[in-house]
Amino acid sequence: MPETSRRGLLFGTAAVSAGALLSACTSNEPKNSTPATNNVPAADDKPGEPVTIGFAGPQADHGWLNAINVNAKERAKKYSEVTLEITEGSNDTATQIGQIQTLINKKVDVLVILPADGKALTQVGLQAMKAGIPVVNLDRIFASPQAYRCWIGGDNYGMGLNAGRYIGEQLKDKPNAKVVELAGLDNLELTKQRTQGFDDALKNYPNIRKVARQAADFTVESGQAKMAQLLQAQQQFDALWNHDDDQGVGALRAIQQAGRDDFLMVGGAGAKSAMDAIKAGNSVLKATVLYPPTMAASAIDLARALGQKKGIGGMSELEIPASITLYSAVVTKENVDEYLPTGFS
Repeated sequence: MPETSRRGLLFGTAAVSAGALLSACTSNEPKNSTPATNNVPAADDKPGEPVTIGFAGPQADHGWLNAINVNAKERAKKYSEVTLEITEGSNDTATQIGQIQTLINKKVDVLVILPADGKALTQVGLQAMKAGIPVVNLDRIFASPQAYRCWIGGDNYGMGLNAGRYIGEQLKDKPNAKVVELAGLDNLELTKQRTQGFDDALKNYPNIRKVARQAADFTVESGQAKMAQLLQAQQQFDALWNHDDDQGVGALRAIQQAGRDDFLMVGGAGAKSAMDAIKAGNSVLKATVLYPPTMAASAIDLARALGQKKGIGGMSELEIPASITLYSAVVTKENVDEYLPTGFS
């Protein structure tokens, strides 16, 4: 799962499909063909100079991570001049470092790296940058800004904040409302950030109290087991926030097995299964807060622009930004059709 502590430039791109996610990078509108204050061309859909992009990510052992790979591959296919060199992916840091070093030795034009461990892979990011290969650091951030040219990723604090706001608005008129939280892996910084955002949002609703929190580990099995424990311990509550839609599949199983429907549930990340359940309206799941894997498509757009020495349409600067943070939109029955194309399996 994604891990980052940086929330840079807010880039509200989560509302659109991967094909148009970084619209500023791919627009064909004449008014966006050049930045406002210079003559440097902005990236668009028209074929440009050939660019070889190396892509290295962790093992796709989770729905979100698999969607990262799919988005990167599909986006690269849209550009006839882009060659994508993609590694097999590994959760072993030494293996991933070796894979990235192979890409460096191949002298790819740009690297897109989603590190299994940002801190552990910082040195290889620095190695690439020193070799003159710009790095687009995807989501899990390196320990040094010198290890990447551009960072793009999700907003874990914002996920918690928006989940808390949604629940708060649903329960704001209910006296002594109670909520519970099914978190992810507690040893990850991202989990702490999601919980902090959630807690900060709830501070705005003095009638709401969080009465329990249980940590799972982003799997269906852990979601089912930990949710069963929560349900047994808490005979009554009004809302549940679950950090991850994959473990949410298990959580929903436990809820159904317990015959509980006396609360509302909010998920996290934006899985297609969650969006389908929200659209159907036949379970406690009423919303999910996005952590869009379409960021990988945007990373390819950014890498292509870097390789072709182009800027971003609609922006005045000569260069692409150093940091782009995606918005954690809340998907509900009212807007689910808009977001369904971004849902991952």
